[in-house]
Amino acid sequence: MGQEIEISATGGGVFAAYLALPAATPAPGIVLLPEVFNTNDHIRSVVDGYAAEGFTVVAPDVYWRQEAGCYLPYTDEGRAKAQALRADLDTDQFADDLADAIAALKARPECTGKVGVMGFCLGGKFAYLSAVRHGIDAAVSYYGVQIDQYLDEADNLNCPVLMHFAGIDPHVPQAEVDAIQARMGAWDNVDIHVYPGAEHGFNRHGYPSYSEAAAAPARARSLAHLRGLLG
Repeated sequence: MGQEIEISATGGGVFAAYLALPAATPAPGIVLLPEVFNTNDHIRSVVDGYAAEGFTVVAPDVYWRQEAGCYLPYTDEGRAKAQALRADLDTDQFADDLADAIAALKARPECTGKVGVMGFCLGGKFAYLSAVRHGIDAAVSYYGVQIDQYLDEADNLNCPVLMHFAGIDPHVPQAEVDAIQARMGAWDNVDIHVYPGAEHGFNRHGYPSYSEAAAAPARARSLAHLRGLLG
């Protein structure tokens, strides 16, 4: 089990994050970014899982500027609240907060200073944005939404990025995946995988969208990507 920590934001304020440590430190770091439901119990279990694999992992409160501590369940009510918060989220502001989370993780004694960013859904978008805006060592994006809207920043890519997409995903239509592949798919530092038959949220273990056939190879690829780049 992890613990709650506080991270100072540039310009003032502090926000919460969930921190989990591996058995041995210092270790390479991961900033793990949640779906629109924020850093809820499921995401914390993912954090715990990557800590068990030997990483120092931190998952921030994405909506702290709107409603701190609002971690939402996978219910109709939770989904409606999550979408309202997402619609009000300032993308550039949270990208700046993410930079603060990265800096805070790098500075922790439990971290080697090597840091990757991994994200799911909304977090998958920010994992890509971190790869083009921040000084990180690796990025992993799971079914990242709206990445196609930021492809004009692709030339700023400063680390290798691994992207996982579901074959059946109304939140990330095939046209968006095609646009990403057309822009970046041939690059040596971009690795894109589409999982036929899998749905959005296929990594969400214990929930209807979960697919072992997609989640297992995606996780194996993610671990190999992160270990190869972070040490």
